[in-house]
Amino acid sequence: MLQNYNLIIADTSCFILLDNINELEFLKKISNNVCTTSIIAKEFNKPLPPWIAVIEVDETPYFKVLEKDIDKGEASALILCLNNKNSLLILDDLKARKLAELLHLDFTGTLGLILKAKQIGLISAIKPIIEKIRSTNFRLSDDLLNNLLKETNESYEP
Repeated sequence: MLQNYNLIIADTSCFILLDNINELEFLKKISNNVCTTSIIAKEFNKPLPPWIAVIEVDETPYFKVLEKDIDKGEASALILCLNNKNSLLILDDLKARKLAELLHLDFTGTLGLILKAKQIGLISAIKPIIEKIRSTNFRLSDDLLNNLLKETNESYEP
């Protein structure tokens, strides 16, 4: 699945979560073509690795419409995805995901990306990453955690 995309577009929440668990390099395992927008790079407020391309997105009228429902970073990511066919958008915000679905864009969340990486053999286990995530303020329900681990034939013991 991941190799079939020409471009992986990451939103701020993905960068924040992976940075908080010292796993930003995880994105490099996923694809050699990871990018984001200059708006998201500014929101992240830390230098991004040089292998992440930062692309300018014009604030068109369409951008302004999207911005009424979601933040500027998410709106810019949706516009970038619309302008780049065969791309995968990484979004964690529910409103942004609903808009991406309405726009028929391919998207996943950060956790979905981690799950897919395990399923296709890019990583050997998700449990160590999940345990790091649990040590942050990222909301992860026990049900979701158990479902993720069940999908990968791993188990969780609190």
